[in-house]
Amino acid sequence: QVQLAESGGGLVEAGGSLRLSCAASGGTFGSGAMAWFRQSAGKEREFAAAITWSGGVTAYGDSVKGRFTISRDNAKNTAYLQMNLLKPEDTAVYYCAARKGSIIVRPQRGYDYWGQGTQVTVSS
Repeated sequence: QVQLAESGGGLVEAGGSLRLSCAASGGTFGSGAMAWFRQSAGKEREFAAAITWSGGVTAYGDSVKGRFTISRDNAKNTAYLQMNLLKPEDTAVYYCAARKGSIIVRPQRGYDYWGQGTQVTVSS
């Protein structure tokens, strides 16, 4: 059973940057796609970014496109989310997710494994 653990969250001022990491244990990613989702207080969890196993294809939610970059290092079983030009509205719990399938999908139900989440708070 693959387990995912996020790290790198914290408090940052608007305009700043953070890099989130997602480490897998208890198995490998195989050939599956990985994603980051986020959930703000009182809102539904939303898709932020996803990446294929090779890293050759990525996808982003409209609210983060151009500011966030997803990447992965399969040798380290780790995925990353580089977040730049952060805004107060980026404040949320960020979740890492992995799926057995290789194709990127946006709905949450398409992912088989989830981390516990890491809090990101952006102050104005």
